[in-house]
Amino acid sequence: MPMTDRLQALRTGFARTFWVANTLELFERLAFYGSKAVLAVYLVEKVGLGRTGSTLVGLYGFAVFFLPTLAGPLVDRYGFRRSLIACFSIFSLGYFAIGLAGLSLGKGLVAAVGTTPYVIGALLLTAIGGSLIKPCVVGTVARTTTPETKSLGYSIYYTLVNLGGAMGPLLGLQVREGLGIEYVLVMSAATSLFNLVGTLVFFKEPEGGVPEGDRRSLGRTLGDMGRVFTDLRFMSFLVIFSGFWIMFWQIFYGLPFYVRDALHFSRFELIETVDSWAIILLTVPVTALMRKVRPILAMSSGFAIASLGWVLIGAIPTLSATIAGIVIFAVGEAMQAPRFYEYVADLAPPDQVGTYMGFAFLPVAIGALVAGYLSGFLVEHFMKQTYRPGMMWFVLAGIGGVSTVLMLLYDRFVAPHKRVAEA
Repeated sequence: MPMTDRLQALRTGFARTFWVANTLELFERLAFYGSKAVLAVYLVEKVGLGRTGSTLVGLYGFAVFFLPTLAGPLVDRYGFRRSLIACFSIFSLGYFAIGLAGLSLGKGLVAAVGTTPYVIGALLLTAIGGSLIKPCVVGTVARTTTPETKSLGYSIYYTLVNLGGAMGPLLGLQVREGLGIEYVLVMSAATSLFNLVGTLVFFKEPEGGVPEGDRRSLGRTLGDMGRVFTDLRFMSFLVIFSGFWIMFWQIFYGLPFYVRDALHFSRFELIETVDSWAIILLTVPVTALMRKVRPILAMSSGFAIASLGWVLIGAIPTLSATIAGIVIFAVGEAMQAPRFYEYVADLAPPDQVGTYMGFAFLPVAIGALVAGYLSGFLVEHFMKQTYRPGMMWFVLAGIGGVSTVLMLLYDRFVAPHKRVAEA
């Protein structure tokens, strides 16, 4: 779309509900990544769970990104507005419950339940709220844009997601230094409460919902999911792709400990925002450069470049090298992210595109689960037992290298017809 048309679309091409939904998404991402920035350190040290805390952070990430595959039909059945009200109500309670584990106010309750069971319950409650947000906001963007403005609408959505991801840790840093790390979770709860009020006052149900007779039941959804699991070509692709997300989630799981304890920079949240700011700046130009490259090659190249970022961090233990390494990682992320969704849509049978796109979050979920357990081991072994912090990043680079090779082998042997068709 030409620049003049884009500016005109910004003025007249979007319904009011579009902007309301995207504003809610901005603040939801602020709350999510603000809490995510400190969650590993909070559970490991403030709550006192040790390596178990890292594992639970991974479990939480898995639930947040897996549950949307089940939440879609519920959102269709009950509508976006009611689903958003439920989402932000649950978020408010969930974030506050997590923060309560570190507040003196919650000591009696946590002790009565047991620290680990209490934290698991609070995390899963919050994840249930998180499962509702994406179908609502992405669905609202789809319903409130025209064919001419849809691509711009999704660009606005993606930009605001990353902007919230960059702003959240910055605000969380101010709260952590001013009040204490547990109050970062209280901040996220308050932000979610603000979103709840905003939904009640400003959000109107967009037109064009699924007719009641066409809404999928939960049973049908589970059946469709079961059929996707039997598509071994597709599932192998998703499992291979999860290697990227194992690397990505270390920005929030392992990096805070490394920056604070090995580089002696206490404001680790600032470093966690580097990827988001870089993605905001790099996605459009990098996507333009990669537009003629086949999706598999674009994704494989992105894996390789991202892995080099971790090599740099492991080889040069300085703050500037760490920042540069994360920027290199972001370049790799920008190379592959848009092509991933394109490739998933291309793999899907025509009558199951929605179901397959729902599974696009599965690598994110698998990566979060594995990364949580892995970060606990890496920090314990290389930061405390042997003190070879650089090895943490070489291990991650190795995972990226293996994923790159597996992706190329997948292209050569598992999906050769795709390679020929796209050539």
